[in-house]
Amino acid sequence: MFNKGKNGSVTEGQVLDVLKRVQDPDLHKDIVSLGFIRNIKIENGNVAFDLNLTTPACPVKDQMRDEAVALVKGLAGVSDVAINMTAEVRQAPQMDKTALKGVKNIVAVGSGKGGVGKSTIAVNIAASLAAQGAAVGLLDGDIYGPTMPIMLGVEHPPKSVGPRMIPIEASGLRFMSMGLLVKSDQPLIWRGPMAHRALQQCLFDVDWGELDYLIVDLPPGTGDVHLTLAQQVPLTGAVIVSTPQDVGLRISLKTLRMFQQTRVPILGIVENMSYYICPHCDSRDYIFGEGGGKRAAAELGIPFFGEVPLDVAIRKQSDLGSPIVVAMPDAPSSKVLREIAQKVAQQVSIRSFEAPVLEVE
Repeated sequence: MFNKGKNGSVTEGQVLDVLKRVQDPDLHKDIVSLGFIRNIKIENGNVAFDLNLTTPACPVKDQMRDEAVALVKGLAGVSDVAINMTAEVRQAPQMDKTALKGVKNIVAVGSGKGGVGKSTIAVNIAASLAAQGAAVGLLDGDIYGPTMPIMLGVEHPPKSVGPRMIPIEASGLRFMSMGLLVKSDQPLIWRGPMAHRALQQCLFDVDWGELDYLIVDLPPGTGDVHLTLAQQVPLTGAVIVSTPQDVGLRISLKTLRMFQQTRVPILGIVENMSYYICPHCDSRDYIFGEGGGKRAAAELGIPFFGEVPLDVAIRKQSDLGSPIVVAMPDAPSSKVLREIAQKVAQQVSIRSFEAPVLEVE
């Protein structure tokens, strides 16, 4: 392709050559070799193209865009550069070819014990990814103590079309929970096989449609629900949620070991309730200790996604049925949670390039 510019000429080949200098810092290859550059158009010195990334939640997308603009503008004959930022999440290898064929990646969120805010982290990760343009589903896999209907302000049961349930739409998510199928005050006194079947129902009997990410919030511990998920669906990876103190961290690491033993990749660790910010003086108080999650991640050689503060606004918004990243997107806690979601998407993209993509018949 060849077009005249006001100070000479520029070709598509020249544009691609200069764009090879832009490296994806996670995949360690240039954006041309990765196939990110699409639909180049050159007219009268104006260059336009799509920069198609692996996730709309890419944490370095602005950096790569700005670098690409500067390099192309430096070519003789170029007067203006317009980049259309797009994203196409890659599909992980799928074992199931029917019920989950439209789901590209399944990410489990787990912890070793209750009370660490795992569900709060899961719902805010999911809502953050959706707010940044991804198609996201959220499965409340905590069969015995489902709380996400409260966090998303949903009370009515899902509708069904034939044998499949239609997930509830809330906060930009497609959502399903056992809490939508039973009364909120009704205890589930079930043995393991019943919990196993309940998870299967919420996972396979739901019409999830086309999703970039399905986030699954697991119950605490390492029981039947965890094994069902690890053995029956192709998990892209797992996120471990812990608190800073040694006791909470050690118990959460049991969940990490369980995923490792079932060959589920660990995407990273999130440390919740890391510190308390005084509303009067803005000072930080590390109530439960400091740096435990970061040290554990370093010792295990896995990513550390970040420290989420003990923030009353997070609790209030959960009780009101609207995740803080949706209701208060400019709040400091929302910024932290949004960055964590971006790092989760970042690791999913890395995993998708490490593993071959299988064709789904």
